[in-house]
Order: sequence, then structure tokens, then C-alpha cells
Amino acid sequence: MSTQSLLATVPRGLADLAAAELAALGAQDLREHSAAVAFSGTLETAYRACLESRLINRVLLEIARFEAPSTEAFYRLAREVPWGGHLAAGTSLACEFTGRHPTITHSHFGALKLKDAIVDALRAASGARPDVVRDRPGVRVHAHAHGTAVTLYLDLAGESLHRRGYRGEALAAPLKENVAAGVLLRSRWPQLAAEGAQFLDPLCGSGTLVIEAALIAADRAPGLTRSYFGFLGWRGHDAALWRRLCEAARARCRPPSADQPALRGRDRDPAAVRAAVANAERAGIAPWVRFEVGPLEAARPAGAGSGLLCTNPPYGARLADLAAARAVHRQLGAVLREHFPGWRAAVLTGAPQLGMELGVRAERTHTLWNGAIECRLLRMRIEPGSLRQPGTLAREDSPLAETPGARMFANRLAKNIKRLRGWAEREAVSCYRLYDADMPEYAFAIDRYVTVDEALTWLYVQEYAAPRTIEAEAARRRRGEVVASLPAVTGVPRERIKLRTRRRTRRGEQYEKVGGEGAFHVVSEGGLKFRVNFTDYLDTGLFLDHRLTRERLRRAASGARFLNLFAYTGTATVYAAAGGARSTTSVDLSNTYLDWARRNLALNALVGPRHEFVQADCLQWLSEAMRAGHRYELIFLDPPTFSNSKRMQGVLDVQRDHRALIEQCMPLLSPGGALVFSTNAQRFRIDPELETRYALRDISAATLPADFERNPHIHRCFELRAR
Repeated sequence: MSTQSLLATVPRGLADLAAAELAALGAQDLREHSAAVAFSGTLETAYRACLESRLINRVLLEIARFEAPSTEAFYRLAREVPWGGHLAAGTSLACEFTGRHPTITHSHFGALKLKDAIVDALRAASGARPDVVRDRPGVRVHAHAHGTAVTLYLDLAGESLHRRGYRGEALAAPLKENVAAGVLLRSRWPQLAAEGAQFLDPLCGSGTLVIEAALIAADRAPGLTRSYFGFLGWRGHDAALWRRLCEAARARCRPPSADQPALRGRDRDPAAVRAAVANAERAGIAPWVRFEVGPLEAARPAGAGSGLLCTNPPYGARLADLAAARAVHRQLGAVLREHFPGWRAAVLTGAPQLGMELGVRAERTHTLWNGAIECRLLRMRIEPGSLRQPGTLAREDSPLAETPGARMFANRLAKNIKRLRGWAEREAVSCYRLYDADMPEYAFAIDRYVTVDEALTWLYVQEYAAPRTIEAEAARRRRGEVVASLPAVTGVPRERIKLRTRRRTRRGEQYEKVGGEGAFHVVSEGGLKFRVNFTDYLDTGLFLDHRLTRERLRRAASGARFLNLFAYTGTATVYAAAGGARSTTSVDLSNTYLDWARRNLALNALVGPRHEFVQADCLQWLSEAMRAGHRYELIFLDPPTFSNSKRMQGVLDVQRDHRALIEQCMPLLSPGGALVFSTNAQRFRIDPELETRYALRDISAATLPADFERNPHIHRCFELRAR
């Protein structure tokens, strides 16, 4: 069997473990990268990686490598690959493009050119073309560019291998299965399981950590529950080899021994426990596990002997209220110290500062990523020498309010309130920013909202995550000083102050739900009403810095056909409709946000067939709209800074891709029409080529509200028209 060049992609922070795993599966010539492992191996090695790896995302088989200095060269060389040896007649196809290429500056465009090359080659050879599908294709082809060097891969996994196939219900903020396995391997669970150790996750949710621990203890290959792999539709697939490997993996599975304690999970949510039980059944390891409903504070060992307590407690972005997340960590620490002496503990947290609340010193700390979230894995031994005083939770009557730092912060906030109050009353603005990291050591953004019906004032407080150079204890103390100061300075009671940590990230997290309270409030802006949510999402649903941009759209919308791309909650659409737009079209990938947009329009009695809502990848939709001949007098384009949604074709980077996006929009403009492009990307620079092709005007300063004047880079905004 010949040796092939292969690449395994892995979650960041786990490449070393993945390399060791691959070596045990027969891989050779291993080369680690930050989020991948390159190796060589036979088809059997590749199949075993797909079937048995607990850590890998994808297994990519190299099928071509070439230098392509231009888009035309890329298409020509990709077309020359003998695709008939990979796709049989009737096989469906999907294409992906990543990396940086000098002329292919948009991943979606690169994927389309790759698709065109493959389809044209097959049609020329056989007269038939494959169907192109996004989900679970017969063959998925991946192109990666490093400058002009391009490598083409066949994706043998087809979709990420973390999708084991056992998860039926995904509760809020699920831990990826392969990240859970990485936590267990880092925590020496295979060795502990072999010694008959107990296992407990007292905050188990849908049971991912417990199930992965059982799969390891049972020596059950994680791929046995999957029904789909990318090689099943590949013409080079060796079905007999695959059957043999699967049979061998099944034969290796073992039942729990008589003296093996059950691996336990518990959660206070009965729905989560029901989901965990069902997931364990589907995973084929039900005899190994036991799930029970119960609060964290009642967690105890199951009899004598030590074990591993391993958990992923909720943190600020998941619980919405950072104070509540801190309380959970503190309770977990109390349970560990009082009831689990002699045990090992592994705590994965997305908010490293909360580790201080456990009151247990970590013997090892590891950084790894759960999707886009940077996490810390804290490994601890629960013994007298590791215990310490946990961090203190700030209260409104806390002495922290009287520290010099808290008084300085309170004085600055009071000055801001006094300065902005008159402006807000004159301009009839009820939702605005009070403070935005005015003092760098107190890096918070504080927004004031007043609800329409109850006339209640709320504070939405976002803490910018402290850089690694800041000690966790110092960051915790400053947070406590801010929380302790706010009620007295603003007059807003603690229960109407919502605090969360906001990491500076490129990954478009405003499209992710992080809570489940479902508490919506109605606020007013510009004489219009909008629904906002302070707990469940990374943004409230109303971007306050776009207030003047929305008003500008309202003035320009009279009689216009209006297009809102990356529409989010449709606030710009509401303004355009209120300004007399002839029709509106709102396009977004998230049905949740489109429903929010519909409700915002309905709040303002702006309903009817002239308002269209389209759930679609905006990049794909633009191509279809050009072919269909759609035209608009006014377009608002406000893409996320970065997006790699699983439902989206390719990856969007606004700095890299804004020119391509704008050039796709401009043909949709009617004569005399205008495109308004806005971005919140820090250090954004407009492509100078756009200024030569279109009449372009920088309107950033004109769209900067008074409450954001201290941060003139909060957004960049441009108006473009055809020359």
C-alpha cells in the first residue's frame, strides 16, 4: 500500500497530543503546526485516523500541489487534475478555499473557481457535471494557498470529526467532543481509568465529558457512531479495508469490569440530564455511565477511593451575568475542598480570572481553544498544600467602593453622566454610552438603556478582557471596584446592571447565542421602537454607535428599494422603512436575527409584502442577485469583522474581503443609487483601488455620535456611488 501525504487539522492547543495519537495509528514523518499535524501514511493510516482519533477535526489527503501566480493559472492548473479518478458519475461535490493568495482575495471566490475547474474538467471528459451541495457531499475538495503555492486536498472526513454522531440535543454553549477528549488526555484520564479511578462531572450539561471519558475507558473508537465520512463517495475508497478496520474496532470495545465504578455526571437541569442519557445510549457506552439530577453543592464521591473530577463550568459569556459565573466557580471550589480530598480535578474555563475563585492552586495550566473561545485548563490535586483563599465577590456595600481606584472611576463616570445628560435630553436620546475605557486600567464599556413601557434604566456593562500582562487578581479587583461603584453613581440597582466579559476577537461572535433567559425589553431611538436583550447574546441587538448612520439611511430611503446585507436585527431596515422606502430586503444567515428583525418592524407597524427577509449566506446571495438582475437605490453593507460560520461557504475577513464585497454590491445599484459601507474593524483601511473606481466619500466623522467621540475608531463608514 503506497504512502500518501496527509494533513490533520486539530483544535489549537492540542497538536502535540494529536501527533502522539497519529504516531500510535501508524503515521510517519510527523510535523506539528499550531492547529494541524502534517504526516505521511498509507490509506489504512488515514482511515484509522478518521475512525479512531479522539482529537482530530479533519484528515486531508493531498492530491495536487502547484504554483499559481494568478486566478487564471489557479483555474487552469486545478482543471488539469485528473478528477475522474476521484469523482464517479452522479457523485455530489463541495469545494473550500483557505489561505492567502495574491489575486484570490476572497475565500468564497476561490471556492467558486475551484468548483468551476472541477465541473468543467468532468463535463469535458464525460459530458456530465456533478451536483454541488454544501452539506455532506460525496466528495469535498479543499484548496489552501500560501502565497502562490497552492495545495489541493481531498477531505477524507467530509465534516469535522468532532461530530461523533451521538449528540442528539445540543444545549447552550456545547463543549466540542474532541476538545473534551483533549481535556481528558491532558488530565491523564486513560491512566487513571486503567487504575479503576472514579470519574465525576458535577456540571455535566448534555454529558460530553462523561461520554468521552467512557469512550476512552471502553477503548471504543469515536468514529463508530458516525454514518458519514468524506471518503465514502470517493472513487478511491477501499470499502473492504474500511469494513475490516471497523470490525476490528468493534471487537476491541470492552464492557466495564465488575469493580469499575460508574463514570458519573450530574446537573441541576433535568432536560440536560435527559439529553445526556440519550447521548450515552447513542454512543454505545450506557453501561459505563450514570447520570443524575442534582445541585452542584450536593456532589460527592461514590464511596471510597480517589478519582478525577473534570468539568467545564459556565463562565461570563455563557451565564450572561459574570457575577453568577463567579458564584458557580466559588461553589465548585468549596465542594472540591470539602468533599474531594485526594482527588485530581481538571477545570476548563473560558474566563481564566474565574479560576481564582476555586481556592485551589493549579499544578499545571494549559491553553486550548473550544472553537473560537480561548480557554484555560486548570489541573489540580486536592490536598492541603494546594488550597488557598478564594477570590472575593464584590457586593454593592463592599469596601472596594471606597478604594482610591474605585473613587477615581466613580468621579470619572459622574463627570460623564453630567456632561452627557444635557445632550441626551436635547437630542431625545435615551440609550447611549456613558463610559468607554476612559481610564485604561478600568477597561469597561458602560451603556445606559431606558425601557419604553416601565421607564426603567438598565446598565449594560462589558468588560474588555485584560491582556495577559495584567495579573488576574488585579483585574478581578478592578472589576469589583466598578461593580461596587455603579449603583451609587448611577442610581441603577444591582439587579438591573448586566455585566459580561468581552474578549477582543476577530470571529464575529455577535452571531452566537450565549444564554437562555429570553428576557427582551423595548427601547426607543429616533422615535422608533426596538427589542433589546441584555443577557442572551454578545450584543444587545442595537448597536448604539450606528445611531447617526441609521438616521442617514432614513433620510436617504424615501421612495428607494432598500437592501440591508448582514442585516442582524434589522435596525437599519426599520429606519429605512420609516423613511418611506418603497421596499426593503434584509439578508442574514441567522434565522434568529431575521425573526428579531421582523419583530422590530412589527413594533413600528411596518409590516406587509414590501418587506422581504432572506435567510442566506450574503456572499452566495449576492452572486444570485446579480444573475437575477435585482436593483436597489440604497444598500447598507455592514459585515462582521470576521466570520467562519459553519453554515457559510468559506471564511469572511472584512479587511481582506471588503473590496470584493463592495464590488459585488455595486452592480446592484440603480443609476444614482448609493452604497453605505460600515465596519467596526479596528485599524481598518479602505482599499485605495475602490477610490479610483467609484465616487467614494469617508463619512466616518459625520456618523460618529457625541457619546462615542472619545473613540473615533469605533467604526468606519463610507458612501459609494458609481462614477
